[in-house]
Amino acid sequence: MYALKNRVQLIGNLGNAPEIRETKNGKKMARFSMATNEVYKNASGEKVTETQWHNLIAWGKVADLVEKYLVKGTEVAIDGKLINNNYTDKDGTKKYSTEVHVNELLLIGGKASA
Repeated sequence: MYALKNRVQLIGNLGNAPEIRETKNGKKMARFSMATNEVYKNASGEKVTETQWHNLIAWGKVADLVEKYLVKGTEVAIDGKLINNNYTDKDGTKKYSTEVHVNELLLIGGKASA
């Protein structure tokens, strides 16, 4: 059960082309967003689609895969963990963000055409 303490699994589509960077020591990082959709019927019986956006980060070999295969619209399944960050902006306001650090990814629908 230890491995289940901070684990996230998502299936969705990339909302933008991944942003690829390299650190000073040569480690590759990929930053991208993913949309997940939940479809349900409301009390009136109308079909409702609710979209959630997730910020994702991949490092090393996973970032290499992201760079090579993922484009905007690509459908993927990811496995990772939640990382919470906070910082103070230029106005002195404390800001919070949550990212998913991707450990594994699976291409579901093939490479999307951009």
